[in-house]
Amino acid sequence: MPRGDKSKYTSKQQRQARHIEDGYEKSGVSAREAEKRAWAIVNKKDGGGKRTGGSGRAKKTSRGSAAGAKKSSANRISRSRRSSKKRGTSTAARGSRRR
Repeated sequence: MPRGDKSKYTSKQQRQARHIEDGYEKSGVSAREAEKRAWAIVNKKDGGGKRTGGSGRAKKTSRGSAAGAKKSSANRISRSRRSSKKRGTSTAARGSRRR
């Protein structure tokens, strides 16, 4: 398969690339540059062509790294809030015993 061959891309990926390319051309980017950018975006999103016959590796649709990062930071915040809440209740209990 020669370099630049788009036969391994699904029809959906090809439609997406065409749509992205049209948008770039409307904004004044040259046709060649628009095509490069469009396929770069499709490759970034899907990791390349989805049709079988390639290297044999499984291709993921979604990376999910951003969601994982948000989740871990949320856990870190909630953990610190819990610990401060525990400290606050022990302090309040100490204060009520003194009276």
